[in-house]
Amino acid sequence: MPIPNRIADFLPEMTAWRRDFHTHPELGFEERRTSDIVAEKLAGWGIEVHRGLGRTGLVGVLKGNGGEGGSIGLRADMDALPMPEANGFEYRSQNPGAMHACGHDGHTAMLLGAAKYLAETRNFAGTVHFIFQPAEEGLAGAKAMIEDGLFDRFPCDAVYGIHNDPHMPLGTFRALPGVILAASDTVEIVIRGKGGHGALPHLSVDPLLVGVHVVSGLQSIVSRRTDPLGSAVVSITQFHAGSADNVIPDEAVLRGTVRTLLPEVRDAVEQAISDIATITARAHGAEAVVRYHRRYPPTINHAAEATRAADAAAEISGEAKVIREGLPIMGGEDFSFMLEKRPGAFLFVGQAEAGGKGSNPVHHPTYDFNDNLLPVGAGFFARVVERELARK
Repeated sequence: MPIPNRIADFLPEMTAWRRDFHTHPELGFEERRTSDIVAEKLAGWGIEVHRGLGRTGLVGVLKGNGGEGGSIGLRADMDALPMPEANGFEYRSQNPGAMHACGHDGHTAMLLGAAKYLAETRNFAGTVHFIFQPAEEGLAGAKAMIEDGLFDRFPCDAVYGIHNDPHMPLGTFRALPGVILAASDTVEIVIRGKGGHGALPHLSVDPLLVGVHVVSGLQSIVSRRTDPLGSAVVSITQFHAGSADNVIPDEAVLRGTVRTLLPEVRDAVEQAISDIATITARAHGAEAVVRYHRRYPPTINHAAEATRAADAAAEISGEAKVIREGLPIMGGEDFSFMLEKRPGAFLFVGQAEAGGKGSNPVHHPTYDFNDNLLPVGAGFFARVVERELARK
């Protein structure tokens, strides 16, 4: 079956919600306005609302008309990114330094559309938990909701989430079993040398020089310290030091991201970063302090749930638009914490159209969620519920 006609009818309404969220982006654990709007709409549709999980997160609870049954969790993230927006359309961000550059505004609107439809039809047995999560972007909002009792208070036999993908055609789903996204970690390396006059470098221990050698050495980790079949990414993305042209500073700070798929590779990369930084610094008469933070575990889909989610996607978009086999990618996602606690699956759905609409990459200042994807995502969420919680 294609997208239900009733959900297709919601497109103008979902578009208005999505663009309102885009105009008023909120960073992690600050999604008060967004949370208020979501709670108000859910309550207006007769859905029981529970707030305060993970600070600004909330859960809507809806029971079907088909009698007793199981329970399903459907999750959407609500937070924006701390970056400026370069778009010029009328619904661009009005909050300086914040932008919905990853499409969480669209994810929230899609789940709201599914909630409205399911509240009207209730053509299922059991219970749906609509999980609106804060702080996906690096702050582990999923973990915070779990620690606040998410699955204890709202038991879920399975949990599902989706994410837009500007690199795939509109309506194409990527539903893979097993590892689909990498563990996402961060590293900070503080190099302490001895500052001095830029014209007298022999009297100093230059932390910038040490930092350059450290960055160069770290590039050998993937090529020489890990199994070529064990994927890893080590990217130093920040290098901070100095305050004047003629002053060698005392300290330099390097920061970056690390992505791995396997636990043993994660351990090996962490150890190699520490070894290379500390030994390189010592060889130059400096000191390196390494702070390695394990942020998100790898996102691992459960095979049975991934298959069932793919089947639901096929009923919305057609089997030809469902990718069931493929390789993981090295992005990270805190839905991984939910998949550690409950069976489930996380899917990607394409939003790119001919002419470039919806194809600007996420985390880019010109990104925008493609509103034509809204009924596709809402239809998928609704179909998962109606399939998994079929009336008896």
